[in-house]
Amino acid sequence: MQQTLFPMEPPPRREAAPVVNPRNLNSAQYQAATTVSGPVLVIAGAGSGKTRTLVYRMAHLIEQGIAPEKILLLTFTRKAAQEMLHRAEALIDASCQRVMGGTFHAVSNLLLRRYGHHIGFAPNFTIIDRSDAEGIVNLLKSSLELGVGNKRFPSKRVIVNLISKSVNKSLPLGELLDDEFGHFAEFLDDLIRLHDHYGRFKLEHGLMDYDDLLVNWQRVLEIPEVQLEISNRFSHVMVDEYQDTNRIQAAIVRAIAHTHDNVMVVGDDSQSIYSFRGADFKNIMEFPDLFPGTRIIRLEENYRSCQPILTVTNAVIERAAQRYTKSLFSRIEGGERPVLMGARDENEQARYVVERILAHRQEGMSLSEMAVLFRSGFHSYKLELELANHQIPFEKRGGLKLTESAHTKDVLSFLRVTCNPGDHLSWNRLLLLLDKVGPKTVQKILGAIKGVEDPLAVLRRYQAAPTWRQGFVELLDLLDSLRRPELLPLEQFDLVMEYYQPVFERIYHDDYPRRQRDLEQLRVVLGEYPDLQSLIDATALEPPESGVDQDVRDGGDRVILSTVHSAKGLEWDAVFIIHLVEGKFPSGQAELPEQMEEERRLLYVAATRAKKHLYFIYPRQVVGYDRSISLGTLSPFLAELPPGLMHTRSGYSSPAPGYRLPEQRPAALTAAPVRKSVDAESFAVGMAVKHPFFGEGRVEAVVPPRSVDVQFVRHGKKTLHLDYAKLEVVG
Repeated sequence: MQQTLFPMEPPPRREAAPVVNPRNLNSAQYQAATTVSGPVLVIAGAGSGKTRTLVYRMAHLIEQGIAPEKILLLTFTRKAAQEMLHRAEALIDASCQRVMGGTFHAVSNLLLRRYGHHIGFAPNFTIIDRSDAEGIVNLLKSSLELGVGNKRFPSKRVIVNLISKSVNKSLPLGELLDDEFGHFAEFLDDLIRLHDHYGRFKLEHGLMDYDDLLVNWQRVLEIPEVQLEISNRFSHVMVDEYQDTNRIQAAIVRAIAHTHDNVMVVGDDSQSIYSFRGADFKNIMEFPDLFPGTRIIRLEENYRSCQPILTVTNAVIERAAQRYTKSLFSRIEGGERPVLMGARDENEQARYVVERILAHRQEGMSLSEMAVLFRSGFHSYKLELELANHQIPFEKRGGLKLTESAHTKDVLSFLRVTCNPGDHLSWNRLLLLLDKVGPKTVQKILGAIKGVEDPLAVLRRYQAAPTWRQGFVELLDLLDSLRRPELLPLEQFDLVMEYYQPVFERIYHDDYPRRQRDLEQLRVVLGEYPDLQSLIDATALEPPESGVDQDVRDGGDRVILSTVHSAKGLEWDAVFIIHLVEGKFPSGQAELPEQMEEERRLLYVAATRAKKHLYFIYPRQVVGYDRSISLGTLSPFLAELPPGLMHTRSGYSSPAPGYRLPEQRPAALTAAPVRKSVDAESFAVGMAVKHPFFGEGRVEAVVPPRSVDVQFVRHGKKTLHLDYAKLEVVG
């Protein structure tokens, strides 16, 4: 990053032979690189050499006599800016290092040091990181006495995330809560008050957080004399990954080019997939409206994938409701048509992926050249177990592994203690879930059961303190119930969830709705095992975590498991895209037309990661969290494609050890855990009910749509989630 904004006298640049010519670039790249004046929109298809184009354009501007100091390059990562500057320097000379190149935030930092005084900030303002911001929010929360005694009040981490998201999505806090964080709606007034105080605190103390850098850059650009000076300062502006800009960044680009319109933005509308971060798809689509007279140049030659893969990806994206027309092509010879595999169910889907991974490795392909992509992090849980069962190392990106998340570890601890009462690590975790119980108390309890044959019997006699005695007794009652031999694994899981659900919502009150999906998926995974011990053994097959990071640093060969969002910009020889059924990919949460369009773009991004082999895989049977089996409907983005573009295959193999498929399971195993969905409206205040674990009680409150509060005779008041609780109405 350049450290001075206005050098007095640029050093002379040595003469160099022209390097930007048609021999170094294809025709579209050359056209983009040599267009100097006016607004230019470069639609750069996946793998089409956009970075090369930006580098050569930078070199061309300098060759044409544009002073490097008058060129502004805006990127989304410091690494990208540095790479472009270094490559341009290699093409011509060191003068490229005088280009103002960096991320939006880094450039904003330098400019606000000079112009921040216009909005009340001295040049020596301090940039605070996330932990600093959380500390300030916590301080203000205490001084304003917000959330006192209310454990459901958002934590400092969540509050900072909410404020940041409202800035990046240009949404008022109230609208953001309505859209995405409904469980915090009751705290809206307090959060708005806290937000206001947070802004005043930063201004009074000369502080800016990461988001303030953009907000305040936009603010100073609204001052006519500042806008004029900055616009004259940078005669040529280039922006990378323009499809990822938010509304504030688009406004900044427009303001900087106020006097000249010499802006080139490079991006791909078909790869706009970060709306959850605030990226606005409309920015790239509306660029010609923002800059009348825009010249649109399309980079369509792909240097990554073979043509059969591109033929499919072109067909996927050409049905998008809004897009810039383009058709990727490749001169790479050979290549096979992608495979569309209709697996019998999710188990066979996992086995097929493992089979093909082993086959490719046998052919000489390294594991690190293979990736499995999915829509959500929990979609890979069954595959993780299958890979571990075959001792295939893998690295997961964009989500935690099945056994890594804290809430999943909590639930597994109940089951592990049931299988092995001597498992002190799991006991430690369970005891720490009790309210009013800390590490020292837990160590005393563990000392009492060390080496004993029946820990539960010993704990029944343990002298618990009055403040946590009831919770302790309820935990022991649950563990006693879990040992009943007639219980099936799913029934054991449901008993755990009836006890754990209120604990779960208390401990993870910030984001339990998101975490709930992991537990629902865990229930589905657990149902595939004939007994509890099989599941416990399978989750223990993963190699020790201590060696994973070191192996990766040392170039360890492992398959990549990744969400699509974490895979953007990467490429592999073989790519498997799994769970391509409605409700999973596209996501079941995509209801609005614009959300479905982003799901289409996600599939396009996933498919364009493949160089040689591409597999689309979907299960024809899908098991719900309640063990109900439904037909998997192929993703509409694939179902609508013309025939002949892919090899189609269907289910093929026998069950792998440790699994029982739904149609092979005894009737009791499928029928017993499945029950009708019951809404809270089925219950009324005062209604007498009976629960298999808590006994008899009366409904005290109805909490739509899925919970009720019940006062039990023996166990006191409990909030029961009706997806798990087996409540019987008795009067």
